[in-house]
Amino acid sequence: MQHSVRKSEAEDVAAERRKQAVVEQVMVDQLSRAVISDPEQSTRADVSKEAHGLLGLGNTPVRFRKRTLHETKIRTKSGLTESVLSNKLRFDSRIISRNGRDACRELIGFFFAYDRSLTVYEFRQFGKNRTNALPFIQRGIYQHQRGQKKGKAYDLSDFYIGANLTFRSVDHNLPESVKQNPVLTLRVISIDETAMDFLKAPSEEFKQECSEQVTNDSRVFKKIQGMLRETLSKRGVRVITGLGKYFRHIDKNRNGFLSQADFKEALKVFHLEVPEGDFESLWLILDDSKSDKVDYGEFIHAVVGEMNEYRKAFVRKAYMKLDFNKTGSIPMVDIRKCYCAKKHPLVLAGKATEEEITASFLETLGESCSNPNEVSYSEFEDYYEGLSIGIMDDDDFVNILRNPWGI
Repeated sequence: MQHSVRKSEAEDVAAERRKQAVVEQVMVDQLSRAVISDPEQSTRADVSKEAHGLLGLGNTPVRFRKRTLHETKIRTKSGLTESVLSNKLRFDSRIISRNGRDACRELIGFFFAYDRSLTVYEFRQFGKNRTNALPFIQRGIYQHQRGQKKGKAYDLSDFYIGANLTFRSVDHNLPESVKQNPVLTLRVISIDETAMDFLKAPSEEFKQECSEQVTNDSRVFKKIQGMLRETLSKRGVRVITGLGKYFRHIDKNRNGFLSQADFKEALKVFHLEVPEGDFESLWLILDDSKSDKVDYGEFIHAVVGEMNEYRKAFVRKAYMKLDFNKTGSIPMVDIRKCYCAKKHPLVLAGKATEEEITASFLETLGESCSNPNEVSYSEFEDYYEGLSIGIMDDDDFVNILRNPWGI
């Protein structure tokens, strides 16, 4: 137990260092000055001509030409100062994606109070000793792309654990796997509470009140989830992993979107009874773009619920430990090697052996996989999403992840 506590503390310290490195990189990027060697910096017209070979000097490097500091327009890219940028909210986020490589990216964002702009950086690890923080979403003022606030600019009230931030994929230099979806959705998984309290204090307009429409949408979700809770509490893992496999099989376009008829058929196949009126209400909420297509990951979470971000963080941590090369899939042989059932509650209580628990886990996980020889991130997440339904206490759920995977 002491070893586990020390390990957890060390991980927290390392995570805080990573965040601090990103903060420093953001400040450097936003406050950087143009270099003196840039010909555009000069107040003298002949220097610009020299740079373009108009004075007969050919391609002579700038460093060999006469440049003096008082003839140079040193300026920042904008009128920002460190003081202005210090009023910012830092938040961690993740990409909502079934692609394991994208879902496990470490994204750290910043919302600047002075102009309501935001930026998101990705923390990258290259080998053991080299790290870097690279812009993922360039700093700018952005608007919601989906939901009740579509078209409205982000403000302080949009940042809380579990909030979704949406961006148009074409507007950003993103990886091709992310651009496959026209709307990039980032889920806020943690925020700097101290900074939030500081920024909220002087802001009289800060309101986090839910609109009547948002409240009604939530009521529809909870009603349907309540109807299915008893069914899912008995066979949650089998249903959710089965639904995921079923949807991946009928998704011929591989874009993650299916029609209303597909979802109705799936509910019948898995004996999940939802009254027609409630299904129609659910569809109107999910299909806000009126395209008659809905992301099936969104549909599953709307119908059966979704584990909270605290639990999801440990699922991602376990997966990243197994998929250390960030390929997006794990060979089943590695799962078999790494899974340890010694401290499983049923084993400790003497009600089952390690072999029985391991065999049961591998069988259930294997059945949910499209390829029996490897486990994708979405399949791994689906398994624990189903398991989460029957476990009320967060600590109990986390222990079920900590013990077998050693996280």
